Amino acid sequence: MPAAPSSGSSHPSRGPLGRAAHAFGVLSDVGLLSPRFLVSIVRGALAAGPSSAIGVLGGHYHRGSEPAIIDDKGTIGFTELRDRCFSIAQGLRAAGVGPGHNVAILARNHRGFAEAMSATSLLGADALFLNTGFAGPQLRDVLQREGAGTLVYDEEFSAIVEQGGSEVQHFLSWSDTDPPVPSLDDLVRENAPIAPPKPPKMGRATILTSGTTGTPKGANRSSVTSDLDTVVGLFERMPLRVGETMLVCAPTFHAWGLVNFAIGNLFANTVVLQRRFEPERVLEAIERNRVQVLAVVPVMLSRILALDPKVRRRYDTSSLRLVGCSGSALPGELALRWMDEFGDNLYNFYGSTEVSATAIANPTELRAAPGTAGRPPLGTTVRIYDQDGKPVPDGTTGRIFVGNAAQFEGYTGGGTKEKIDGLMSIGDLGHFDENGLLFVEGRDDDMIVSGGENVFPSEVEDLLSDHPAVLEAAVIGVEDEEFGQRLKAFVALKEDASLSEADAKTYVRDHLARHKVPREVVFLDEIPRNPTGKVLKRVLREMSD
Repeated sequence: MPAAPSSGSSHPSRGPLGRAAHAFGVLSDVGLLSPRFLVSIVRGALAAGPSSAIGVLGGHYHRGSEPAIIDDKGTIGFTELRDRCFSIAQGLRAAGVGPGHNVAILARNHRGFAEAMSATSLLGADALFLNTGFAGPQLRDVLQREGAGTLVYDEEFSAIVEQGGSEVQHFLSWSDTDPPVPSLDDLVRENAPIAPPKPPKMGRATILTSGTTGTPKGANRSSVTSDLDTVVGLFERMPLRVGETMLVCAPTFHAWGLVNFAIGNLFANTVVLQRRFEPERVLEAIERNRVQVLAVVPVMLSRILALDPKVRRRYDTSSLRLVGCSGSALPGELALRWMDEFGDNLYNFYGSTEVSATAIANPTELRAAPGTAGRPPLGTTVRIYDQDGKPVPDGTTGRIFVGNAAQFEGYTGGGTKEKIDGLMSIGDLGHFDENGLLFVEGRDDDMIVSGGENVFPSEVEDLLSDHPAVLEAAVIGVEDEEFGQRLKAFVALKEDASLSEADAKTYVRDHLARHKVPREVVFLDEIPRNPTGKVLKRVLREMSD
């Protein structure tokens, strides 16, 4: 008998009543069905119309003057946040912003980002979230490609804006001086906090892909999914709660940080934001604000764990209930080290800008199978296909394809991802094990063939990162006359640690097959990453040319 095809099923065998009862139980546990919350969110929806600002208005009705955002400027309550968003929306409306207008936002994690996003949505305008790591030419290219007419940005990016954003109207979202450019604070002072007319439909939100191997693409979404299974599946696998305190460290301009901020906003959570990630400040904020939910990318976990143990244990982090991690691969060893230090509170969210949630691993699964991406949530189907588009059996590596109601609508410049049987490619290779757990082995364009053997750089990266002297590592394939391709490793060492190239190669040879040993090991002060923590392999390839 042939092996059964590998598939992560999203629909357990429940009848309609069983599925309804299951959904009721999950959403009740989350707090979404409490009468008080339901009343507040309905009032918010009636006031906002088709807008993602429902959470801002609902939070006002649900929690009033309680803290909505705590950032580097202090605390702002839900009612004050609503009033500021109304005033900013009125000011932007007077400046010509409305349905069909594209507002680009270039801001770090702070209240100005939230206000710009919510005010834009209240007007039915489109929002374009820009990478804070852009250079001037990149900014110019993206603004022109996406047709943005307004740019809201932090003062620290003024030089970049002068190079690449001079042709659109400007508003400052954060400033430490008194520049001549009008700011969101100016709009608050100059406009009454009156709700603008409700838009005819919800504006689009465009998130840029990571751009680790090339130019970032715009991924379009015009609405939030209303598919019940998808919503239930997310909160079943990641048990978030209404009314908690969450610290969003992941950049809010990118999908992972943005979805956490949006959920926190919708759930009337107190959201803690810091403009820059500093490991010790994160621990201090967790203790001071009794943070229950932390949203990070894997490199942030690594940086926190790299602190001196005496520093780490100086802070009380016992309030942490859920640590959501995404944005790049989570090495199994890093997951175990985190949970050994901070408790079994870690959830690995695997997905992409294009397909949203693909799989989620809970702490029990990460303990049992370190390195797993987990299981597909309800409402999501994952299948593994070979290069000919045929399903492969469990344990066999192939291309990962995903189906759910949260897929993007296509790239703004045209085109989309490959599809098979209605499922969309996520661009990764991986396999399911015999227990139905998904394992991701790397990008489908990262795999190299060296001497006739398939090699996944991520396996070597994870091993090198486990070495006690290594802070982080990245591995790429480069051309080789004899073997076709060979591995080249880039390693950053921990402070005061030492490791030779020969020792690094021996370490890999002692643990992996010979064809997986890098032919070169280059030592760097740090591995180049984008603001979401993903390794910029195109930069490493440029260094190798």
